[in-house]
Amino acid sequence: MSAPKKLFIKTYGCQMNVYDSERMAEALGGEGYVETKSADDADMILLNTCHIREKAAEKVYSELGRFKGLKAEKPDLKIGVAGCVAQAEGEEIMRRQPLVDLVVGPQSYHRLPEMEAKAREGEKVLDTDFPEEDKFEKLKSRPKAKRGPTAFLTVQEGCDKFCAFCVVPYTRGAEVSRPADRILREAQDLVERGVREITLLGQNVNAYHGAGPNGDLTLAQLIWELDKVDGLERIRFTTSHPNDMQDDLIEAHGTCAKLMPYLHLPVQAGSDKILKRMNRAHTAESYIRLIERIRAARPDILISGDFIVGFPEETEEDFQATMDLVEEVKYGTAYSFKYSTRPGTPAAERAQVDPAAADDRLQRLQALLTKQQREVQDSMVGREVGVLFEKTGRLPGQMVGKSDYLHAVHVADCSREVGELARVRIVSSGANSLAGELIG
Repeated sequence: MSAPKKLFIKTYGCQMNVYDSERMAEALGGEGYVETKSADDADMILLNTCHIREKAAEKVYSELGRFKGLKAEKPDLKIGVAGCVAQAEGEEIMRRQPLVDLVVGPQSYHRLPEMEAKAREGEKVLDTDFPEEDKFEKLKSRPKAKRGPTAFLTVQEGCDKFCAFCVVPYTRGAEVSRPADRILREAQDLVERGVREITLLGQNVNAYHGAGPNGDLTLAQLIWELDKVDGLERIRFTTSHPNDMQDDLIEAHGTCAKLMPYLHLPVQAGSDKILKRMNRAHTAESYIRLIERIRAARPDILISGDFIVGFPEETEEDFQATMDLVEEVKYGTAYSFKYSTRPGTPAAERAQVDPAAADDRLQRLQALLTKQQREVQDSMVGREVGVLFEKTGRLPGQMVGKSDYLHAVHVADCSREVGELARVRIVSSGANSLAGELIG
């Protein structure tokens, strides 16, 4: 019996890419590949790329350059580029890096087995189509191997919002939602393999409108269907757009016990002028009122957000409006970035903010967000929370998991196993985690 071929996948960017990498590994597993953690002993290398940040493509070319020596040593080694950079620059990748054997976009990776076979025959293979067939249905069933207690599950892809800074509509395409029955089948399969918490993924996940038995389901209706899955203990979703936060989804946060009290709801800026220039189609006021409604439904919910500072034409007054919004909302966690151009997007053609001013604003914003994050984390001390244990800690007898609010929690002298859900009393707050003790 021949030895299995080894596959090395490096994943960049968002959770959806993590999910996609898992499915690519499963697709190639049917062709005799097993994953390896080292590119040096791989028979095939796949870079699953992200195009969100500035110079993303250049980072990919730099990474490919590191494989030149390896390719020279192992002429049979196959190298592929997948994901959003592949979608955006497929032919250019082939032209600039002859060592690349195949390029596949995020909507076509179900075709990887056929592409790999052609590459083995010496062909250069490029597929960046937006195929009509459902890639999820074309993939083989997921193997029944034991899984960790948490998993991602893509339910929606693409985006119709066309924010002025974002490449997603061009690399992932228009909004498409998976049929509910297929999501439920995959969720049941994950639970049977040991998963107890599922995070539903989508570029605009709360715009979900997948086909159900009696018409399209909203995300809230899908969550209520998942609530019925025995053995599934926790449900999360990301990433959401404020304009798609429907009433039934707000209500579900207050009434569905399995839906965790954590919501990532990006606002990007607090200035209405900048929000308009971003094409966000909401105002700072409408966002704040939305947060109030969500907190009325679930008062203890932890709100997370995204911010871009130094967006073209942003003034100090505009930036101060962002700081004012942050002060009013009070975020439990947040991601903040200095604006960087994405080629092909409308904002890339506009007058840019002075980099030094943008750097200064980012530092001030991050200082405020860090202060709020620490205050929220410190407020957990003395509270009882649910913790799903995901792994052993660094110390003997220590277990580490995530709370309902997505805080990392470690418990010493813990009698629980990976995959167990337990009640924990928080006893102290560290820089990036909480310490707790088992109750009972």
